[in-house]
Amino acid sequence: MAYDKFTVLKSSAYPLPIENVDTDQIIPARFLKATERKGFGDNLFRDWRYNSDGSPKEDFVLNKSIYSGKILVGGRNFGSGSSREHAAWSVYDFGFRCVISSFFADIFKNNCLNVGVLPVQVSESFLAEIFAEIEKDANTELLVDLEKQEVSLLSTGSKESFDINGYKKENMLNGFDDIDYLQNMKDEIVEFADQRPF
Repeated sequence: MAYDKFTVLKSSAYPLPIENVDTDQIIPARFLKATERKGFGDNLFRDWRYNSDGSPKEDFVLNKSIYSGKILVGGRNFGSGSSREHAAWSVYDFGFRCVISSFFADIFKNNCLNVGVLPVQVSESFLAEIFAEIEKDANTELLVDLEKQEVSLLSTGSKESFDINGYKKENMLNGFDDIDYLQNMKDEIVEFADQRPF
């Protein structure tokens, strides 16, 4: 399933300064019945966003009108717990293209990369600076440059580099998932196969 290319993202962000956010909090298990990557955004952080009667909880960050954007800034150890790929699906389906944290669970990180969400791991000090700037001004913008592997806090000029697997980086720059990557190499694969003896 191809997704939009990720090159440079300039956006405001939603702050979620909570540590150890696990995948069951991101998308509760009762919503894992669907097999398509659609509709999960409605239930992103379902139990934190809504009361039992379905009404939104006014104090939860995704329900606050002062915040907007395509970046979610989370606390340390974001995406821990079970390996459900639906967690990454729900983040993407809500509209986020980037999640910033000081540490990600490996499986969640890879699941994000597979669906077009860029997980950007920064230092604890830079994460704290990002949270502080967003608290001062909800419209604070971040610039995420995948080609340069750099994230900048535009209000202060602070920036940090981040790591990403080269294969996943290339896929994100082109909007490819693993199948798209192989299909893009179809001619090379056929040529190679034709040169092999049976």
